[in-house]
Amino acid sequence: MATIVLHSINRTVQATARKCFLPYSKGISTDSHLALFHNISVQRLTSLSAARCAPKITGVRFLSHGTAGRTAPRQTKRAALLLAGAAASVAGFLAGVIHFQRAEMASVIPKAGEEVDEEISAKCKTFMSPPCTDISVLQQRKGEMSTKMEMLIMETQAEFCRALEEVDGTKFQVDRWERNEGGGGISCVLQDGKVFEKAGVNVSVVFGHLTEEAAKQMRSRGKVLKGKNGKLPFCAMGVSSVIHPKNPHVPTVHFNYRYFEIEEEDGTKQWWFGGGTDLTPSYINEEDATHFHNILKEACDKHHPQYYPDFKKWCDRYFYIRHRDETRGVGGIFFDDLDSPSQEEVFRFVKSCAKTVVPCYLPIVWKHLNDSFSPEEKDWQQVRRGRYVEFNLVYDRGVKFGLATPGSRIESILMSLPLTAKWEYMHEPLKGTREAEMLEVLRKPREWV
Repeated sequence: MATIVLHSINRTVQATARKCFLPYSKGISTDSHLALFHNISVQRLTSLSAARCAPKITGVRFLSHGTAGRTAPRQTKRAALLLAGAAASVAGFLAGVIHFQRAEMASVIPKAGEEVDEEISAKCKTFMSPPCTDISVLQQRKGEMSTKMEMLIMETQAEFCRALEEVDGTKFQVDRWERNEGGGGISCVLQDGKVFEKAGVNVSVVFGHLTEEAAKQMRSRGKVLKGKNGKLPFCAMGVSSVIHPKNPHVPTVHFNYRYFEIEEEDGTKQWWFGGGTDLTPSYINEEDATHFHNILKEACDKHHPQYYPDFKKWCDRYFYIRHRDETRGVGGIFFDDLDSPSQEEVFRFVKSCAKTVVPCYLPIVWKHLNDSFSPEEKDWQQVRRGRYVEFNLVYDRGVKFGLATPGSRIESILMSLPLTAKWEYMHEPLKGTREAEMLEVLRKPREWV
């Protein structure tokens, strides 16, 4: 019986493989195929106990507010990325097949808990590093939001790092670190590569007590938090990335997705998600900006039609350098304090957003990978990087929160800064130039979709 089942399965797998791969073995010409990628903000609260870390909804509210690289044709690279998505589909099917075969031969149906444990263990093997929390603990607490979120941020880190390694041809340095006050993280940094001057993709899972300074920052964002004896137990986790390419025609990209949980004096828990993805080019390219925003809009529209317009405006407001009267880039989406309609619903939305980071950015990188540039264009990129530094050090909440949290790892917090930048006295581009066009867009944000 097992042999018959295996032959039948093999035929099904072959047919499925042909069906998945055949459409993508031809030239890829339409941006709509990029939708395929959709399918392809920091440790477990051991000091707070499992009960403290268990999610509990007590009330919900939504507070709205060098050019060296590969020379293969761009079309071929897009096709390669799409093939990866198709391969993932077949791999998923194969995993189900193997599981079915095993169950048929043993005539035993595995318990639901065992299936999930296998899945967690298998997924952890694909990460850049073992997760911050011990795998056995993740398996024991597989139903808790902290486990779901940690698995998501680890997966996001691995997917993005490997996509960038494919472009650059250089491996990330993987650096695990621990925080004495509780938790730790995994920093993946690629520095002075062939394509990327500096690329960082960090995961952190931390817990402990908020300082008064950090709690004050939370309250300034609409959170009224009452601690016990001046202390607020918390857990926070997230994935954050900033990529600074060498070529001024390849834009900088940033994304961050995070989860916070805080216990107040009376035992009440407040939780919320935050995050976003935004693009910061040195030169405006309307096609790139439209592609980037379209991918984000598709992810948002799956959950609420108002998410994209609201979070796009929020992004333009947040990534705004007030002392320069200009936005940091062409935007994207940004949200914070998101705690409705339910914890599971918000998590699903955050997961959809996290799945966009590769299809949003990698096609743009491949497109401009070998664009030529002049010394003047490189100088302009350095000036724009100076603006990036100004925003991150003066306004960015994540940087400010990290610096205000005891035991924070400064190297990981300042990972977002470029390797090189420039500040020219009284710099102003000439009218009619592409540099002046870029400033016009930054001073008057556009609607890209």
